Amino acid sequence: MIAYYFQGLALGAAMILPLGPQNAFVLNQGIRRQYHLMIAALCAFSDILLISAGIFGGSALLMQSPLLLTAVTWGGVAFLLWYGWGALRTAFSRDIEMENAATLKQGRLRLIATMLAVTWLNPHVYLDTFVVLGSLGGQMAEEPKRWFALGTISASVLWFFGLALLAAWLAPRLRTVTAQRIINGLVGIVMWVIAIKLAQDGFSHLSALIN
Repeated sequence: MIAYYFQGLALGAAMILPLGPQNAFVLNQGIRRQYHLMIAALCAFSDILLISAGIFGGSALLMQSPLLLTAVTWGGVAFLLWYGWGALRTAFSRDIEMENAATLKQGRLRLIATMLAVTWLNPHVYLDTFVVLGSLGGQMAEEPKRWFALGTISASVLWFFGLALLAAWLAPRLRTVTAQRIINGLVGIVMWVIAIKLAQDGFSHLSALIN
């Protein structure tokens, strides 16, 4: 059964490593050392729920409801455009230190709300957990399925806490004005690229609904 665990671990790592909204948010909070472990824990917990739902039957709900998938997609597009704009505005701000100081004043509840939006309004999360993991894990027998799910969950937990701790450790070097401009600029561009790709998928879903 350990082979199924490592299969899930490898697949989970492959899906979570690319830069996306979740990783960008955890990275920024780690650099700021602002509730970064709490954010990592909440991201990991969200992934546990999504992975479990996808592998143990939730994939059927999403695949059978084009309307739900379309709503999630356009919600994600709107959020990613807003999040990317905030990152780019910070990157090109004349007083980036003042922007960062204002961000650090955000309360815990607002950070939690942003984290939930970053996670649950990102259609890629559902495609990864429900479609990819669901299609693979859903075909396994009960015991291998549990080990496969445990492997993917382990990859998520290890990654988010590792990213938060590494960013906090490197914070003195990454808090410089130049580094902050580069990081926020890259985050903003990536968020907008993802939003454009999601919008293309959204138009495809709308066409399917209309036809």
